[in-house]
Amino acid sequence: MAKESRFSKWLQDTVFNPLEDKKMPIMEHLHEFQARLTKVVIVVALFFVGTFFYADTLVQWLRVPLQNMFVPGTLEWIPTDLPKIPFVFLSPAEALWQNLKVAALFALVLATPYILWEVWAFVMPGLHVQERRFVAPFVMTSALAFYLGLAFCFFFVLPFALNFLISYGVQAGFIPQLSIASYVGFALWFLLVFGLTFEVPLALTLMAKLGWVDAPFLKRYRKWAFLGAFLFAAILTPTPDPFNQCLMALPMYFFYEVGIISAGFFKKPKPEEEVGAQPPATTPKSGSGGLRPQSATAGTSSGGDDDYVGVP
Repeated sequence: MAKESRFSKWLQDTVFNPLEDKKMPIMEHLHEFQARLTKVVIVVALFFVGTFFYADTLVQWLRVPLQNMFVPGTLEWIPTDLPKIPFVFLSPAEALWQNLKVAALFALVLATPYILWEVWAFVMPGLHVQERRFVAPFVMTSALAFYLGLAFCFFFVLPFALNFLISYGVQAGFIPQLSIASYVGFALWFLLVFGLTFEVPLALTLMAKLGWVDAPFLKRYRKWAFLGAFLFAAILTPTPDPFNQCLMALPMYFFYEVGIISAGFFKKPKPEEEVGAQPPATTPKSGSGGLRPQSATAGTSSGGDDDYVGVP
């Protein structure tokens, strides 16, 4: 218990408590931003050197979903019935450019934790205690969700999509022969879109936390979200076939439903209404000099009790 209290005190004093610093001029903010951006560029460049050295291996791994299917039960890739598909390049620099593209993407993915740390260190002094407690877990969860989206697309979505498209062409009597640029662009675009699709629940949770939307509002627009998911999928999919459109639209709408549940749990608390802002009206006593309504003084001579109506 003593260790936990000591750790909690350190965490509160160093991370969560507001900083009692002086206001920084705009030029100091720009210099800090420049320094952190330079660090990010250097780290990404170092990762890029390493990933470019293994670019051929990374491209070979990117080709795995083309002629293999992943089996979750055995955690193995099994070959499909597709024939061997050769890769060709149609311009002198196409192969080199695709290796550069794959190496740059993997370098950004590997450097994402450090990039998020630099972003967090830059914006942390300007946040309140409640914002720090919410933003830090949100950033870490969003990075984890993006990685899960990449893994889900690589192991499940890409094999089904590629197997369907190549099998359709083979059954139509065409000889499969793919350009390295078209395949790499197709695979990387699918990976990026599914990585962002896994961010939908977190985005809805953030908007609910800020009070922009709530669960009843999201439920009212379910049918529009369903339509919008298919419209976005039709725009984002690199092929016009409905199979790939459904592969992208259905998970997008599923995560919209997950976002509704999450928005219900993490909604912005409403401020408590002030109770008793106005004092209750009291009936003035007889002979106290209090004002009476005109109807009370115009009563009959029978001396009956007067009905007094208080001010609402």
